[in-house]
Amino acid sequence: MDDGTKFFEYFRMSENSFNLLLSKLEIHLKKQDTHWRKAITPKERLAVCLRYLATGDSLKTISFSYRMGHSTVYKIVRETCQIITENLMDELMPTPTEEMWENIADDFFRMWNFPGCIGALDGKHVTIQAPPNTGTMFFNYKKTFSIVLLALVDAHCNFIAVNVGAYGKSHDGGVFSNSNLGKALHRGSLNIPANLTIPNTDTQVPYVIVGDEAFPLKPYLMRPYPGDKLDDRKRNFNYRLSRARRTSENTFGILTQKFRLYNRRIQAFPKHVDYIILATCLLHNFIKKYDSYTYNYVTQQADRSNGHTLQHLNLQGGNATTDAFRVREVFTEYFNSEVGSLPWI
Repeated sequence: MDDGTKFFEYFRMSENSFNLLLSKLEIHLKKQDTHWRKAITPKERLAVCLRYLATGDSLKTISFSYRMGHSTVYKIVRETCQIITENLMDELMPTPTEEMWENIADDFFRMWNFPGCIGALDGKHVTIQAPPNTGTMFFNYKKTFSIVLLALVDAHCNFIAVNVGAYGKSHDGGVFSNSNLGKALHRGSLNIPANLTIPNTDTQVPYVIVGDEAFPLKPYLMRPYPGDKLDDRKRNFNYRLSRARRTSENTFGILTQKFRLYNRRIQAFPKHVDYIILATCLLHNFIKKYDSYTYNYVTQQADRSNGHTLQHLNLQGGNATTDAFRVREVFTEYFNSEVGSLPWI
């Protein structure tokens, strides 16, 4: 396909990005020829997988398009997604170093006026076909079957860390607490730097991530003040937190626009869906790194898209510690101070 525009519309990435991705994965995608028939080439295997992720078409439709068997297409998709996950994770979603965390925090302060923020946290229900013999484990509050994608994103809408595979019926607080990310934050084992001195002040605060009302308040996790009858101080804090937090919603909006798979019910076993979701998150980072201009057309739409977030689940925060309330109060004081307030509030 010589026409670059048509190539992009077909695979949701440029031809250069496709070839670069193929060069990184080719050795792992290659299969042995037999006496009976030639193996499907790595290029064809990657094309089939990307076409499925880009459109969300049924496996039967993809099999007709590429003249392959239905079971062959399904095997190619799940194997390719697993190969993408196993071989690109270290490059595209590495465990951040102290310097990387500091750079993320600088970006959040420069772009969204929230000092010490090292990520926005949110969850998305990915709709799947009802798995056999699982009862209501995957049945969520939206009356669909789903798997939860929990993600931490940076100020530029890149995925920093994701947790995939929680049951759709799970509450967000439980998903976060039981995730590797939640446990690592609790243990303090993520190379996060020591306290930050807020710019233009002598006040020190810990580095924090931000989330909505669905998440618990922790010294390292800020959520909004609850309720509608808030004073101006608390409303200002909620506004500033919302500015930083919406990057996670934007990221899910962009992901959904890029990979139309998310607009349909994924028909695969849960263990295979996990790899499919992880692969799309890694490809999202890959395209933003090597093919960033292709995302320009969705940024405005993404601002208005909430995806299937966890915002309507039961509220958390009843077990917040005194330290957590203190940290939130320090940020509140700063956002309402002369040096920390914004001119348009």
